[in-house]
Parts: sequence; C-alpha cells; structure tokens
Amino acid sequence: MDTFVLVVVIGVALFFTYTNGFHDSANAIATSISTRALTPKAALAMAAVMNLAGAFLGSGVAQTVSKGLIATPAGGHGMAILFAALVGAIVWNLTTWYFGLPSSSSHALFGGLVGAALAGSVTVHWSGVLDKIIIPMVLSPVVGLIVGYLVMVVILWIFRRVNPHKAKRGFRAAQTVSAAAMALGHGLQDAQKTMGVVVMALTISGTQSGNSIPIWVKIVTALMLSLGTYAGGWRIMRTLGRKIIELDPPQGFASETTSAAILYITSYIFKAPISTTHVITSSIMGVGATKRVKAVRWGVAKNIVLGWFITMPAAAAVAAVVYGIVDLAV
Repeated sequence: MDTFVLVVVIGVALFFTYTNGFHDSANAIATSISTRALTPKAALAMAAVMNLAGAFLGSGVAQTVSKGLIATPAGGHGMAILFAALVGAIVWNLTTWYFGLPSSSSHALFGGLVGAALAGSVTVHWSGVLDKIIIPMVLSPVVGLIVGYLVMVVILWIFRRVNPHKAKRGFRAAQTVSAAAMALGHGLQDAQKTMGVVVMALTISGTQSGNSIPIWVKIVTALMLSLGTYAGGWRIMRTLGRKIIELDPPQGFASETTSAAILYITSYIFKAPISTTHVITSSIMGVGATKRVKAVRWGVAKNIVLGWFITMPAAAAVAAVVYGIVDLAV
C-alpha cells in the first residue's frame, strides 16, 4: 500500500508538471508568435526542447521547495498533504487556463503546500515562505516592469537612426534566440519545483534520505514539462500576445530578454522559486509603456495582477478541502 500511495503521489506531481507546461507555454513563446517571429508549431517545439534542457541546469530551487517551506511530514499523513497540495494546484491551473488568465503555476503549488500543511497541522516555515515566496512574488514583477522599460528605452536609443522596417526584420530573427533563452529559464525554474515535491514524497516514504535529486526524477519531470509545453496553452497565449498590448519584434525581444535574465539570476544567485508568468507579464507591461502609457491595456493588466494575489489563497483553500476529504476517507 505504501508503494501504491507513493506511485499515486508521484503520478499526480507529474500531471501537475504537465498542466504547468501547457499553462505556462505562453510565457516563453506568446510574444514570438504574436510578432510572427516564429510559427506556432516551431515555437512550441523549440520551447519544449529548451524546457527539457533547462530542467537539468540546476537544483537550488528544488531544494528550496523540498525543505524550505513546510516541515517534512511523516508517513501516510505526509503523503495525504502532498496529494492535497498538488490537487489544489492542478485545480487552480485548469481554472485559470479555462479563463485564459496567466496566473502562476508556481504560486498555485506553494499555496497548495501551505494550505494542506495548515489543514494537516504541519509546521509551515513562515520565514521561508516570506523570504523565498512572498518577497520574490512582489519584487519580481516590479523588477520586470522597470527593467523591461529600461531595456526597451536603450533599444530605441541605439536603433533610433535605423530604418524601422529593417530593424523589425532583425529583431524578428533575434527573437528566436530570446524566446529560446526564456524557455530555457522556464525549464530551469518550473521543472525544479515539481522535483522538490517528488523528493519530499521519496523522503516521506523512506525511499531515500537527504534532498538530492535522483536522475530519474529529473528526466521524468523534464519530459512531462516538455510534453505539456508542446501541448500549448492557446487561451493564455492570446492574453499575453495580444490583449495586454500589440507587440512588435523589438518589444518582444526586449520583454523576453528581460524575463530570461531575471529567471537566471533568481535561480542561480538567490535560489528563489519565482513565477515565470509574473516576470514575462510585467516585462511586457514595462516594454509597452515606452510606446505610451495608454498603449498598455491596464484594465486587462489589473485583472491579471488581481489573479496573482488570489492564486495562493485559492489553491490553499482547495488543498485544505481536499486534505479534509482524504483524511475522512482514510
């Protein structure tokens, strides 16, 4: 029975990774598709491959998730908490995908972990939640907005005397590189979050000790994220690629480059699990504001930001309910 429960929890974790992939595929490629730098099929294939590669580039974020947010609960009680947390995150992912809202799969997972832990009377490391989740959640969009704006200003200044049509052709080609960098950063950040949960499941079951990530966990998590990415989340792509602002190739390049840089810095230097959704969305807003402030559809942006703040408590509430159901059932 213990082995069966472990397999079920890991299976649900991999399904979460799949939903993460198709929910967040828009983060890496929506701008490239909207500017016609890449065809949808080529963009999805590229993003899937780069997500796969990015998953093998680090482990700092996974370790933060596996040991920095909640105390590791024991036995079947712990498995019930992980199961409930994952279900809460999946429900929120599917709900926001249905409405085309680019919310954070990462914060849905964190909210699920906290909600299930509280429902199961497991210690929550609030200092870790504050330092590694809440502060980066608030700061990363602000940084994305400001840096995106500044990068676009620099691009406009450098290319101020270049023929606009020629510049757009060049940036359309450059977007192939910036979109790939963004997809690599997405794999680096988001695959590790599920790896951290799987490591928790292995530790709770007694299958392994310590926080090292087995190679098979890296492989299957990376593959599921990549498959989900290739499935594509078209509803959210329309929101990011068109509804916030009509992007041109230089703007697309600036937003992708900004986002990729932030993802790498937070992964390697701070080991903080930030949201790729928050970063790319705020970068698009910052880049768009250089055109003119009213060019950004701030009403759409407002709804997106509200969704960001709802994500963690909503996923936490679902996870708590699921934990209660599982606890009664067993």
